[in-house]
Amino acid sequence: MKKKKSSKNHKFDDDEELHISSPKLLSRTTSRISPMPSPNLSRSTTPRSTNSLPMDFFASFVNNLSEGSTSPTPTSPRESTSLSKVASIRSTTPIFYSQSAVRKKPPPIEKKLECTLEELCLGCVKKIKIIRDAISGTGLLVQEEEIIMINVKPGWKKGTKITFEGKGDEIPGALPADIVFVIDEKRHQMFKREGDDLELGVKVPLVQALTGCKVSIPLLGGGKTTLSIDDIIHPGYEMIIPGQGMPKSKEEGNRGDLRLKFMVKFPSKLSDEQRSEVVSIFEECS
Repeated sequence: MKKKKSSKNHKFDDDEELHISSPKLLSRTTSRISPMPSPNLSRSTTPRSTNSLPMDFFASFVNNLSEGSTSPTPTSPRESTSLSKVASIRSTTPIFYSQSAVRKKPPPIEKKLECTLEELCLGCVKKIKIIRDAISGTGLLVQEEEIIMINVKPGWKKGTKITFEGKGDEIPGALPADIVFVIDEKRHQMFKREGDDLELGVKVPLVQALTGCKVSIPLLGGGKTTLSIDDIIHPGYEMIIPGQGMPKSKEEGNRGDLRLKFMVKFPSKLSDEQRSEVVSIFEECS
């Protein structure tokens, strides 16, 4: 018969040299590494003194502490268990956050879109080329070109915004920004916009202002209309042509008015004879 070896001569197997003071964690770890059942520490009939542990156990423990090891303190099973749990959570942290991190969206990028009054009155289609950074399938940043079509509707005003979602630069770890185009009106040579109305300055000579006249009025977008004026035109005199202003974007088929502001052209010089005639004429009118 083989004699039983005394517990004093017992040596740790390689699979059991984990330097973990928690019996529960030790049995769980050894069951994963080796199919052999983990040793039952409660079967030992002779209480084992801490002095019987090999000296290399304490030497390796001191070395681990000097190297910044996260191994728990052998004399505190409760602390070692909590530390081992923290270590297991820490090992899965990068994967957890990489899968569930919420990507933030940068602020929108605003760009001006200049339009003429004719384009805002009749409507048009604007083609704009944008160049942006994009992430390729291999994860590299590349430049992309794209043509954006903007359907400018009749009646749009200065400050109208058109947003294209996700058309900005792509940044690793973030959502692409939106591009916002803001309508800006180019200055017109003749017309001035006031809301849905248009204003037009009309100059007439003093003679016509006093005696009446016919005035040819240009219209925005092409065409003309003729007005017959019998009233005496004075500085600040105004007339309104209904329905010849800008289209109302929220009222399909309706337009604002065209407001005419008259300016009287006075002669720069009069002869003595002309002055006398003017005086006599106005004296009779008074």
